[in-house]
Amino acid sequence: MKRLIGLLVAMLLVLTGCTEVTETTPAVAGKEMSVHFIDVGQGDSILIKAPNGKTMLIDGGVKSAGKTVVDYLRTQGVTKLDYVVATHPDADHIGGLIAVLNSISIKEFIDSGKVHTSQTYEEMLTLINDKNIRYTVPKAGDTLALDPTVLVDVVASDENASDNNEASIVLRVAYQNISFLLMGDAGHAIEEQLIQDGVDVEATILKAGHHGSNTSSSLPFIQAVRPLATILSYGQDNKYGHPHAEVVDAVTQVGSEIYGTAESGMIVVKTDGVTYDINAKPWTGIGATSSITPPKSGKVELVSLDLQAEIVAIKNNSNEAVNLQGWQLISVEGNQVYNFPNVNLARGKIIYVTSGSEAKSRGNSLEWTKKQIWLNSGDPAQLKNAKGDIVSELP
Repeated sequence: MKRLIGLLVAMLLVLTGCTEVTETTPAVAGKEMSVHFIDVGQGDSILIKAPNGKTMLIDGGVKSAGKTVVDYLRTQGVTKLDYVVATHPDADHIGGLIAVLNSISIKEFIDSGKVHTSQTYEEMLTLINDKNIRYTVPKAGDTLALDPTVLVDVVASDENASDNNEASIVLRVAYQNISFLLMGDAGHAIEEQLIQDGVDVEATILKAGHHGSNTSSSLPFIQAVRPLATILSYGQDNKYGHPHAEVVDAVTQVGSEIYGTAESGMIVVKTDGVTYDINAKPWTGIGATSSITPPKSGKVELVSLDLQAEIVAIKNNSNEAVNLQGWQLISVEGNQVYNFPNVNLARGKIIYVTSGSEAKSRGNSLEWTKKQIWLNSGDPAQLKNAKGDIVSELP
């Protein structure tokens, strides 16, 4: 689709009693800028190719999406990145950046600065340090020098936020009359603060916060942004029910067209600063429903998952003891795996797998690691048997 943003407007000036009609100077079409919303499933990854040829990658999806991101960059002829931005340290945003760091030359790495103890985050920081990449933590109001004709403004960033999502770096990218607002996982609190502070959030294209979750994209905020098009980056049949109906309703109310990566795959917006074109058809809702298969009774299964306390409970509901050697417990969002030792789980008994600073291995508890594994804002768990079959999932 194409939209003409720069319209000629006649202005009437009254000078010394005479009426003279003049015209404003319309925006002149320039070189092309493209913004690529990479399909990484339930996560975010965005590539910006500026008119001057410089590039910026924002997030990289989960760890398992890293190859997808690297392969896509190569198909686009990207051999180096001028900027990589990690909006916040959740695994569904930074996981894939591990592969990027290992495969692509990076000039500067922009990070939220939000401290996180996950293995993925620590691995990312180690790679940045080992490769001697310039590392920057921005503040709201900063500008990133991507291209003289493109404004990249940091409209929100808080390394001291109590929640990972609220630490999200929010960027507004403007090329002449066409602008993009990229929300990361920023929620209602950030949206309200931006409106209260009078920050310019109006944008032609909105990348909705938190994959279309109702924790983001309130109606007042969408009304302030007034997007002509809204991009939803989420995974088909995801376990969270994204995008939520409240978000779809809010976006629809302001007349914005909706596009979703789960339905369209890679979504590319090209603009000359005056018009824009999206290489996808508007969203119809395919892939927006939650699909969770409940565990079968009479088996070894996950019975509880405490994301905050980092404790997973596994119960043997079968009629005989089960040896767990070769079994795996998986953090889906972080793509992190615990391999069970040679341990027997008696029928009717529960065993706990612990992680984080309070992890312990005694009695009926097994220690995975002292590092944080589970994403507090939502992280499904899978249990695989020694054959590699998924026998149970939570939530």
